[in-house]
Amino acid sequence: MEGVSSLDEPLKKLLGGATAKVMAEHLDLHTVGDLLHHYPRRYEERGKLTALTDLPLDEHVTVVAQVADARILTFNNGRGKRLEVTLTDGSGRLQLVFFGHGVHKPHKELLPGRQAMFAGKVSVFNRKMQLAHPTYQLLDASDADEASEAVDAFAGRLLPIYPACKQLDSWRIAKAVDAVLPSARDAVDPLPASLREGRGFTPLPEALLKVHRPQTRADIEDAKARLKWDEAFVLQVALARRRYADTQLPAAARRRVADGLLDAFDAKLPFTLTEGQEKVSKEIFDDLATEHPMHRLLQGEVGSGKTMVALRAMLAVVDAGGQAAMLAPTEVLAQQHHRSITEMMGELAEGGMLGGSDRGTKVVLLTGSMGAAARRQALLDLVTGEAGIVIGTHALIEDKVRFHDLGLVVVDEQHRFGVEQRDALRSKGKQPPHLLVMTATPIPRTVAMTVFGDLETSVLDQLPAGRSPIASHVVPAKDKPHFLTRAWERVAEEVENGHQAYVVCPRIGDDAEEAEGRGGKKAKAKKAAPEEDGEKRPPLAVLEIADQLRGGALSGLSVEVLHGRMHPDEKDDVMRRFAAGDVDVLVATTVIEVGVNVPNATAMVIMDADRFGVSQLHQLRGRVGRGSAPGLCLLVSEAHEASPARARLSAVAATLDGFELSRIDLEQRREGDVLGQAQSGVRSSLRMLTVIDDEEVIAAAREEAVAIVAADPELERLPELRTVLAALLDKEREEYLDKG
Repeated sequence: MEGVSSLDEPLKKLLGGATAKVMAEHLDLHTVGDLLHHYPRRYEERGKLTALTDLPLDEHVTVVAQVADARILTFNNGRGKRLEVTLTDGSGRLQLVFFGHGVHKPHKELLPGRQAMFAGKVSVFNRKMQLAHPTYQLLDASDADEASEAVDAFAGRLLPIYPACKQLDSWRIAKAVDAVLPSARDAVDPLPASLREGRGFTPLPEALLKVHRPQTRADIEDAKARLKWDEAFVLQVALARRRYADTQLPAAARRRVADGLLDAFDAKLPFTLTEGQEKVSKEIFDDLATEHPMHRLLQGEVGSGKTMVALRAMLAVVDAGGQAAMLAPTEVLAQQHHRSITEMMGELAEGGMLGGSDRGTKVVLLTGSMGAAARRQALLDLVTGEAGIVIGTHALIEDKVRFHDLGLVVVDEQHRFGVEQRDALRSKGKQPPHLLVMTATPIPRTVAMTVFGDLETSVLDQLPAGRSPIASHVVPAKDKPHFLTRAWERVAEEVENGHQAYVVCPRIGDDAEEAEGRGGKKAKAKKAAPEEDGEKRPPLAVLEIADQLRGGALSGLSVEVLHGRMHPDEKDDVMRRFAAGDVDVLVATTVIEVGVNVPNATAMVIMDADRFGVSQLHQLRGRVGRGSAPGLCLLVSEAHEASPARARLSAVAATLDGFELSRIDLEQRREGDVLGQAQSGVRSSLRMLTVIDDEEVIAAAREEAVAIVAADPELERLPELRTVLAALLDKEREEYLDKG
C-alpha cells in the first residue's frame, strides 16, 4: 500500500521461499507492506487464559491453556496408540488428540501443569469439543531453546493472535512479523499533518509497531484508532475524487419541458404521488437539468414506487430530446418492467403507431433471447431515435447496440452490476449520460457511504397509499408439523377468497445442480453452519414441492412452476397467466425476488427459509400485500429453536422495516458479503475498519476527504496521500483485470 520503499519488498527476500509461498497462496500476503497490514485478530495476556467455553466449531483457533492431564490409550489390540490431553483454563475444558507416531514428543512435553499455545481446528467428537493434532508452543519450558525464546519474547506481554491458516499458525506469522517490523519506519503516512495533529493521532510507523507488539491495552486502542482512520480516509478520498471527476464531465442538460410526455403521463395517473416520490423526483429533475452527469442512488423499500419515479425521469429526458435506457439484472425482470411500463403509459408508449398518442414514444425491449427479427427492429428503433425508452438486460451493453442520443441510464438492483458495466454503458452516449441507480435492498448509511460512495443518495421511505400490511410468521416444521399443515390450509383459504399465492424454494431440483441464483450461495454456506450439524438433507426443490402440493395439500388448485432454467417464452407465459389470475399457486425459486408485481397475490410460503439471507427474505416478502388485501408471509424452517438461523427468521417476522433488517443482516454477516465483489478493491483494502461499528469514523473521514478534494482536487500539496492512493487504486485496477 506504500510508495517505492522497503515496504514493496517481496516477502520471499526476508522470510525464505516456503513461508512466503504459503503467505501468498493462503493469506494473500505478497510484500512487506501486506504483512505489516495483516493485523492481529485479538490479543491474549500471557498470564490470562482463553475462554475454552466459547470456541467456534470448524474454525482454526489459537488458545493459551494449561495441561490438566494426559494419557496414552491403545486400540486395535495394542497396535494403535492415541494420546489424549485435557486442557483447562478455569472456564472450561478442551480435549487434544494425537495419533500414531505423533504421540511421543507431546507425551514427553505436555505434562500436567504445563502452559502452552495450541493451534488447530475445532471439531466435535463424542459430543466433546476437541483439537486433533494441534501444533503447539510451550510457554514455560526452560529446556527447549525455542521455548525459552518464546518466554523472553512473550513474558508479561500481550500475545498477538493473527488470522492464520492450517499451513501457518499464529506464532509463525508473529515470527515473520518480527522480521519485517523494522520496515514500519518507512511507512508513507497518508494523513495530512494538520489532520493528524488536529485529531491527535499516533504517527503511522508507531501505530504499526503498537498494533503488532503492544505493551498495554492502551497501545492497541491507539493503534486501532489510527489505522481505522487511515482506511476510512484513503477510501473516502478515492471516492470523493471519483465524485469530483464525475462533476467535471460534460453532459447534455435535460431540462423539464412543459406539455410533453411527462405532463400527459401525470395527467392520466389514477393516484397522486407520495410526498417522498415528489421530493425524490425533484432531486432527480434538478440533477438532470445540469451540464454534468447525474450520479444518483435511489434506495426504496420494496413497493415504495421507485419504478414510477424512474419512469417519470425517463419521460422527462425523452421530452428533452434524449433517450433513456433501463437495465435489469434478469430477463424475467426486464420483461416485467417492459410490461408494467407500457401498461402505465398506455397509448403514450405507442408513438408512431396507429392509435398511439402524437406525444408518445416507442418503448422497446432488448434481451439476449429475443428472436432475430424482433432484435433487428429494436436495434433499428434505437439508432434512429424512434424508441425513446429501451428496457433490457446487460445485452444493452453489447457493442452492437447504438443509440441516437442516450441521455439517461437507469440501473435496477445495482448490487448485481459492477462499476465497469456502468462505464461500458456510459460510453454509449455522445456525452456521458445521466445515471440513476435503484436498489430495493435498504443499505445502512455507512455502507452507502463506502460501497456507493461515488453516488449521491435519495431515499424513498414511505409506501404508496393503498398498500396493505404484511403479517409474517415463522412455521417450525420440525417441532410442530401441524403448523405446516395449517400453513397449506391458509394458502387454500386465500385461493378460495379469490387470491393467489407464491411458494418459494431454494433449489430447482431436476438434477445434481444446487440452488439457483443467490440461493445457491446460501445453500453452500449452510455446510459451514454448525448449528444444523444434524441436518444432511439437500434444500427443498421447486419441482418436488410442486408435485407434492398437486398430489396433496393443494390438489384441485392450479399449481405452476417458475425457475431460471426454463425457456424465456415459457417463463413469460407462466408469469402472464399468473398475473391474469389463471394460476392459483406459483412454486418458484428466487427469480421472483425483484420486481414481480401481481397485486392479487396475497400469500407467500418460503420453504427452508433459513437458507436465505435476511435482506433476501425481505425482498421476497415484498411480492405480497401489493394490492388492497392484506399480505401473509410464512417462513417455514426446520432449524432448531435456539439456533442463530431461527433468530434471524424471528427478526424478519418481527419487522417490516428494511433498514432495520439490513442492519441486523450486516451484524450477522459482517462486511464480507455486503461490500461484495460488485465494487472491487474496496473489500481488500478494509482490514481494521468494520462498516457496521465505525459509522462515526466513516462519516468524519468523508467530511475531511470532501474538504481536501474540493481545495486540492489533484492532491498536489499532499504527495504522500497521492502515493498511497495510487497504490490502492492500482490494486483495484489489477483486481478488475483479474476478474475480467
